Amino acid sequence: MVQDIVDNVPRARHAVVLSADGIPRGSTDDLTGQDVRTISAAMAGMQSLSRATAHFAGLAQDRQWIQTVIEFQHGWVFLIGAGQGAYLAAAAEPDVDMEQLSFRMNRLVSRLGNNLTAPPRVTPGDAPQTLDRASALRDAEGGAVFLLAELDKAVASVPGAVHALLLGADGLPRGASAGIGRNLADTISAAMTGIHAYSRATAPFAGGQQDDEWLQTVIEFEHGWVFLIAAGEGAFLAAAAEHSCDIEEFTERLGDTMPALTAGSGARGGRTGDE
Repeated sequence: MVQDIVDNVPRARHAVVLSADGIPRGSTDDLTGQDVRTISAAMAGMQSLSRATAHFAGLAQDRQWIQTVIEFQHGWVFLIGAGQGAYLAAAAEPDVDMEQLSFRMNRLVSRLGNNLTAPPRVTPGDAPQTLDRASALRDAEGGAVFLLAELDKAVASVPGAVHALLLGADGLPRGASAGIGRNLADTISAAMTGIHAYSRATAPFAGGQQDDEWLQTVIEFEHGWVFLIAAGEGAFLAAAAEHSCDIEEFTERLGDTMPALTAGSGARGGRTGDE
């Protein structure tokens, strides 16, 4: 049944079902056992870190994770939930019909139903809402991060845009739009460093080599979007937006800031304002 995705979606490459703790539960025929174990481990880490960034996009009551999408020059990787404690990952060529692939993935989840449910060996799930809000309040503390006017302007120019944060090649925060506290910047920087590493680890799954160029990782929640894009010179941009935001416009505006950011000291390892 997992093979249905590859057989019926032109330019779909592979599909893997995995548990939340990274145990493979099924895959398409053209993957070796090592391939399946590698992608299962990477996707388990990816879904965990993806969920951990939910508060970056805002504190709406419903902040359920929907999917994570990784884009390379040579292809795509998609990750969705597939029942309690189970996930479905699929890889495709760059020109795949994304709507058709999404339909097939979600249909597979519906067809298999409880067969894909894998009760985890540890208690999963998001922390209670009260704890999330308390965490968010702590995130707002700790002093301000160095304000980058270019990023702040990009956020202000797009309706629904929430945050933008520049990370250096070392994964540390180098500057941000207004409203990001030091604790939030440190928390999101740590999560994004892991997300970038897991994204790169999926390159062979998408049909390329480990060092093939990664372009971006997009995380969709019920209440918004969080994404990570390359910013040149080993730097990255993490950004967040409400669900109604035109993220294509937002990423274009962020892209327009790249020359100024990479030319400035922040992208080369400048220090935050309160260091």
